[in-house]
Amino acid sequence: MQFGNKASAREIDKFRNRARIVVNHHFGTSARRLVHESGGLTNFVFSFSNSDGDFIIRISPDPARISSFMKEQWAETAAREAGVPMPEILEVGSDLIQFPYMISRTAEGSSATDHPRRLDILREMGRYATMINSIKTNGFGQTFDWSVNQLSHNATFKDYLYDEYRFEEKLAVLAKHKMIQADRSKKLARIFADAAKLRIRPVLNHGDIRLKNVIADEDGKINALIDWEGCTSNFAPAWELSIALHDLGVDEMQHFLDGYGITAKRLSDSLPLIRAFNITNYASAVENAAAARDKRLLAHYRTRLAGNLDLYSL
Repeated sequence: MQFGNKASAREIDKFRNRARIVVNHHFGTSARRLVHESGGLTNFVFSFSNSDGDFIIRISPDPARISSFMKEQWAETAAREAGVPMPEILEVGSDLIQFPYMISRTAEGSSATDHPRRLDILREMGRYATMINSIKTNGFGQTFDWSVNQLSHNATFKDYLYDEYRFEEKLAVLAKHKMIQADRSKKLARIFADAAKLRIRPVLNHGDIRLKNVIADEDGKINALIDWEGCTSNFAPAWELSIALHDLGVDEMQHFLDGYGITAKRLSDSLPLIRAFNITNYASAVENAAAARDKRLLAHYRTRLAGNLDLYSL
């Protein structure tokens, strides 16, 4: 099956029929209308309404993604209980239609990406990030409390950095494509090695708290944080902030951090690892650009990763 940025009409109809089966099973009645939402890149997404309200059903063509849906359900439930606005997940399963599916309520509002009150929204996002990062978890990485498979848990942050995140491999990719010089690579390796010695307690991290994953109303009130596929049990604030701040301007960063409530000292102490994660997170994008022989994009990455866009450090 080919499923990328655009699914065929035949595939959409195939999964719409499966969505009808799920709706009938869960609600005991058929949906009035199942509308295919084009935004889903790895899942088939349909919206529908009935007497109980408005809902979204996501179906993955990959049977293995049931684990991802279970992880999302655990994390979103924990976040809702902590006070983070979240659409309720009603059901996760796969046996009924032989494909993983998730039914959730629809959050009212629209994406906050171009919202006129984005600075206020960013401050509120920071506040909710703090709530998420207060949720204690067990194990580091993608496999944590949601899974009964204890053998897949990384017991320590060191295990995560070396065995799951694999920072050494990421540094090798960046060096191979001349994204970073040898001295900088060694410095980054030291930062990760020093972090691996820390004895820390893992907490829940959303892993992508950005405006595109926020649903807000016209007044800028956040009604939902969405897209929990990349959530992990990790070290906060380093992991969360390395992604949340990545594509923000200076004023936007400060509003987010004001909401997060981090002290100047804690931010300063965390910055080396935040920067190290931010840099090494580019490894897969660099590999993709190299495979596509996109020299222009590779040149842009070199400029960025060299720190040449930093207008403040001397």
